[in-house]
Amino acid sequence: MKQHIARWIVLPAALCLLITGSFFGICSGIEGKSTELLFKRGTDWMEKGEYDKAIVDFNMAIELDPKLAVAYFNRGSAWSNKNNYDKAISDYNKAIELRPDYAEAYNNRGVAYEGKGEPDKAVADYDKAIKIRADYAEAYNNRGLIRGKDDSDRAVSDFSKAIENNPQMYQAYNNRGLIYAKKGDYDKAILDYNKAVSLNPNYADAYYNRGSAWDEKNEPDKAISDYNKAMDIQPGMLQAVYNRGIAWFKKGNSDSAVSDFTKVIEKNPAHAQAYYNRGVARIKKKDLDKAIDDFTKAIELKPKYAEAYYNRGQVWEEKGDYERGLADYSKAIEISPRPEWIKRKF
Repeated sequence: MKQHIARWIVLPAALCLLITGSFFGICSGIEGKSTELLFKRGTDWMEKGEYDKAIVDFNMAIELDPKLAVAYFNRGSAWSNKNNYDKAISDYNKAIELRPDYAEAYNNRGVAYEGKGEPDKAVADYDKAIKIRADYAEAYNNRGLIRGKDDSDRAVSDFSKAIENNPQMYQAYNNRGLIYAKKGDYDKAILDYNKAVSLNPNYADAYYNRGSAWDEKNEPDKAISDYNKAMDIQPGMLQAVYNRGIAWFKKGNSDSAVSDFTKVIEKNPAHAQAYYNRGVARIKKKDLDKAIDDFTKAIELKPKYAEAYYNRGQVWEEKGDYERGLADYSKAIEISPRPEWIKRKF
């Protein structure tokens, strides 16, 4: 099941202020009311998500003071939020050139490198940020996200370090929970998700992830409750609807499963797995013709969908059409000669 992670990019610095508890020392050397006003207005635009307007103000601030490292940092943050990672990296480079101990700039440049698909460079920047600031919880969290892809133990260590340095960082609990789930330790994962939602009761991702853990523990009622909570907070969380459909099926409620998969398909008509799973649920309802339609659509969207061929073959066989059933079984075997998935429904 898809899971939700939380990455951390340091927010832009306001002029000589600490904001959201995650900056950067004391600003100095900023002179002139115009620079100060541009900074404040640029930061306000950032907080409102008006990144283009923020960039205009930071541009003017840099013109007034080309050696103002924090102005490059803030503009880099705006570029990063616009997913323009090359320009973000260029600005972070300049900020670091002007201020070599700028841990936050290394952290944010790491996020930009990760956005560009360059994880090794990202880790190097997180390492540097942590070397400058040994208590830098955000950098530990971000490094843990990359390590979690192939080194679960070191990822757990990083998230634990983030929590040690910032016990209120609910995102780190969520992310550590994901690693425990990946390792198959769903009880520890649930404890971390519990902590995350206790720190932030409106954290939809943690409810969703805890629902996935309950699902893995074959507790569909608890899973459904968490998916419902996630959707109450974030109504557009389509993956929660999809996973809830799976949980309904496990409970034996095929009607509710079909309803949820239908909602997913309405929002995303290219969701091959939703068609496939709705087909499986329709087999349980003995709605064989519609099940065939769903498997056929899944195959249309995903031509090498061996499971869909196999299950459609079963339906043809149940309907007495052995020729079509045999053809579908043969196609499934052609695609996947060693089909470990035969006993798996979802």
